[in-house]
Amino acid sequence: MNIRDILTSVINKFKGQADYVEIRAEKGELFLLSFQGQMLDNLTSTTSLSGSVRVMSKGGWGFVSFNSLDNLEDKVSLAIRQSKLVGKSELKISEPQIKEAIVNVDVKKDPRGISSKEKKELFEHYNSLILKQSNKIQSTQVSYRDELKRVYYINSFGSYVEQERMDVVGRFNVVAKEDSNVKQAFESVTSRDSYDVVLNLDKKIIETAERALRQLSAKPVKAGNYTVVLDPKLTGVFIHEAFGHLSEGDNVYENERMREILVLGKEVAVPQLTVIDSAIIPNLPGSYVFDDEGIPAQKTVLIEKGILRNRLHDRETSAKMSENPTGNGRALTPGYSPIPRMTNTYVDKGDKSFNEMIADIKEGIYAIRMLGGQTNGELFTFSSGEAFMIRNGQIAEPVSDVTLSGNVFHTLKSIEAVGDDLTFSSGSCGKCGQNGLPVGVGGPHIRIKNVLVGGR
Repeated sequence: MNIRDILTSVINKFKGQADYVEIRAEKGELFLLSFQGQMLDNLTSTTSLSGSVRVMSKGGWGFVSFNSLDNLEDKVSLAIRQSKLVGKSELKISEPQIKEAIVNVDVKKDPRGISSKEKKELFEHYNSLILKQSNKIQSTQVSYRDELKRVYYINSFGSYVEQERMDVVGRFNVVAKEDSNVKQAFESVTSRDSYDVVLNLDKKIIETAERALRQLSAKPVKAGNYTVVLDPKLTGVFIHEAFGHLSEGDNVYENERMREILVLGKEVAVPQLTVIDSAIIPNLPGSYVFDDEGIPAQKTVLIEKGILRNRLHDRETSAKMSENPTGNGRALTPGYSPIPRMTNTYVDKGDKSFNEMIADIKEGIYAIRMLGGQTNGELFTFSSGEAFMIRNGQIAEPVSDVTLSGNVFHTLKSIEAVGDDLTFSSGSCGKCGQNGLPVGVGGPHIRIKNVLVGGR
């Protein structure tokens, strides 16, 4: 029997023995190579089959993963026993919105048709190009990955979804060093349908090296409160990290303070701000047709003109909070349970040009990209990858060690302008041990007043 027939046979046998039963299986083909400095330190090509069974009985979940379809009935029986041991309440999760669907990737240039030798030589060239820009380039981390997965999903409500996913990813990290001063810059490219995304990147690679080198001569910023303008990449990461995670249903349901703060219909930001999570934008890392629970992907407006409108749900949190599913039940692999996760989260564009945004700033900071950071509930701290002073309406000298801190809700109400230049970039997200989930982040330039900036 083929995979669909096997899953159908098993689900039909057990669907009356619990409130909810689902099975996910995934066949994958992965190619990966990476350079560390001048050394090729990894070149891997693998195929795999993995999956999981998830069962709910009286609100309790049982979960069993597998790497073979052999003895699948035993896996389902074990998951049912687990769920009945912990189930103690009534929880009715949402019924399916789709009965059957098959989704295939429309591949424009298949990376599987490119030899390992050709991929290695291309990224060896990019790695060498970075290293030869300056003797101040201390090290590099350059990697390439392509992966094609076919995921099978079936549940006891009668849904069957089969969908392909392709990812082509190139990542470039540069570390520059002068005496004890160390700086780094990062760039990545991604595509969901073509190998072409990693071709002809010389200019982008050189610009990445130049960013790291430029920061070596930048002077540390003087700490204080500034008007800060975020570039689109930093805007996207900021809204993802500082606000997006707070919008995920489990982070609200399980946190009493967040339930008090994040009341739907409440004004949480300035009227110029609209924040959206959308899995239906073509060719972005977080896009798909159905989530990992068979719910159709959608566009969810989280903040509309400053007003909190929605949050992001999987089947369980939507049932617990009596809200509609949003198609955000995502799992890194079938070895994990789906949980509420972002897809492509962005600040919608406004009406100000960049020049208008900085024109009346006497002394401020232009912060570009994110180097690192952390969030703790509503508090955040981010370090920008690069920054410049703004003086009398003009971009001035580069500065380093720019760290932005604050309370996300105070910051959302301190936004003074939203740019008209919406762009997206790729990212990966970590949550509950599921690290590296593909997501998109986006936004325009935004201007924020009275931001606490730390320096050296």
